[in-house]
Amino acid sequence: MKVYEALAEAFVKEGATDVFGMMGDANMHWMNALHERGVKLYEVRHEGSGLGMADGWARAAGRPGVVTTTSGPGTAQLATSMIVAARARTPLVAFCGEVPVGDETAVQYLDQRRFAAAIECGFVQVSRPELAEEAVRQAFYLARTESRPIMISAPFDVQVKEYEDAGPYVPSTDLIDTARLLPDPTRVEQAAAMVRAAKRVVVIAGRGARASEAGEELLRFQEHTGALLATTLQAKNWLCDATEFHVGISGLYGNKVAMELLQEADCVIAVGASLNHYTTEHGLLFPDATYVQIDTAQNVVMGHGRAAECYVRADARTALAELNTVLAKSPASGDGFHTDEVRSRLTEALAEPSGYEEEPGRLDPREVIRVLDAALPREIGLVLGSGHQTDFGTMLFQRSREVLSNYGMFGAIGQAPLLTIGSIVANGNRPAFVVEGDASFLMHLSEFETACRYDIPVLVVVMNDEGLGAEFHKAKAKGLDPELAVIGNPDLGPVAVALGGGGATVRTTGELLAALAEFVRDPRPTVVDVRITRNVLSVPYRRLQYGEDV
Repeated sequence: MKVYEALAEAFVKEGATDVFGMMGDANMHWMNALHERGVKLYEVRHEGSGLGMADGWARAAGRPGVVTTTSGPGTAQLATSMIVAARARTPLVAFCGEVPVGDETAVQYLDQRRFAAAIECGFVQVSRPELAEEAVRQAFYLARTESRPIMISAPFDVQVKEYEDAGPYVPSTDLIDTARLLPDPTRVEQAAAMVRAAKRVVVIAGRGARASEAGEELLRFQEHTGALLATTLQAKNWLCDATEFHVGISGLYGNKVAMELLQEADCVIAVGASLNHYTTEHGLLFPDATYVQIDTAQNVVMGHGRAAECYVRADARTALAELNTVLAKSPASGDGFHTDEVRSRLTEALAEPSGYEEEPGRLDPREVIRVLDAALPREIGLVLGSGHQTDFGTMLFQRSREVLSNYGMFGAIGQAPLLTIGSIVANGNRPAFVVEGDASFLMHLSEFETACRYDIPVLVVVMNDEGLGAEFHKAKAKGLDPELAVIGNPDLGPVAVALGGGGATVRTTGELLAALAEFVRDPRPTVVDVRITRNVLSVPYRRLQYGEDV
């Protein structure tokens, strides 16, 4: 057995089923060995795109995604997407071929160890044949336990050497304790006492709560306490169809009613949520609140620099179950937020505006989001990108569906379609849609052809204002020339058709509805180029750029 075969076999035993990347001299033998072992290989058009897809795959599957590159420039192409994955705390393993050991004169030489450190990635090198299996096990162990990307750098001369079988491979999963972390009973009692002493409780659920499947316990907690349920951006719309007292996103992307209600809180329970400065609005949302935080990390300092008065280090579902048991023995008094007046305010906040902006040949982006939300079944998952156009969807999508947001992950545009493709593969080719801007989509246009080649049913809704939307509105606010951010582009519907998929360029709600109905009827790689007006400024930008209370 060759080293590259041992490496491939180890990846399979670690659970690798789908690998994204580009073939080159330094990884082709390994890729061939994976193919022989039944692993699905997705050849992409850019290595960074492959990493973005592996990132989306991992976020959807809940286990390490895999990307591969050849040596030198292939590895260097990973930079932006790797930092995005690192900031998102995505477990991921990158198999990167390397030039022969010590050959710094090679054309594709790159100090991959130093490069990995610069792009916030862990590093493991296969420096000798006998270390092949251990390198794979270590990489997957670190990716799983530290929830971060790890690079395996494999010199080509080592890959083609003979490997002596050291016996049955022990995968990293056998070395990891997966038992749920139990809470300290004294901390649970302390949290219960704080909740009982409060009159207006808010519980904020993050992606940790969702990953722990703590939904039922969250709803029970609401019943015991009369609490409002809010989410972080990463858990957007979770449980919104299960309770009347769901206030939506806490922070910059919350509506005005949400902000007003959250400021009344005297106790905040954060469940699997770090409470960063986005979620707390730099501390402005909860001026008089005490904090209970439930998380598996050792401790978390919140975005406004405070630590919680009561920190419960435990699995979200387990800790909430214990807290609910204690609270049930001596329920909190009063209705809390669970009143007819609060219910009415929350309902009114979701109403459509009295009118939409009218511009010939262009749609109001708020209306576009309302149409998308109503026309696409909830079974079709959603991925949100970053940039001004995404703010509309971040705030206005109301339907309960699986939502993945890439906002705040290094601020890199163009990643969302890649994440969507990877997540669809992880979900057994179940259709999903992504809302993205025109500049963002065009950045990786070639990967739409990848989706077509593998028949991945992704719907790309391009909110097309023919420009860099964020920069256009920022320039206006700063007194600069916004026209410098205007960039014309072709009708993207026909471009998508030319690349082998479906596509339409739409300028009316009727055309939009028809295009969406076509995708629902026959899910396949599709681009809907929605021409939107630049005359509507999103609520977050109105707050940030003009200080408006909206």
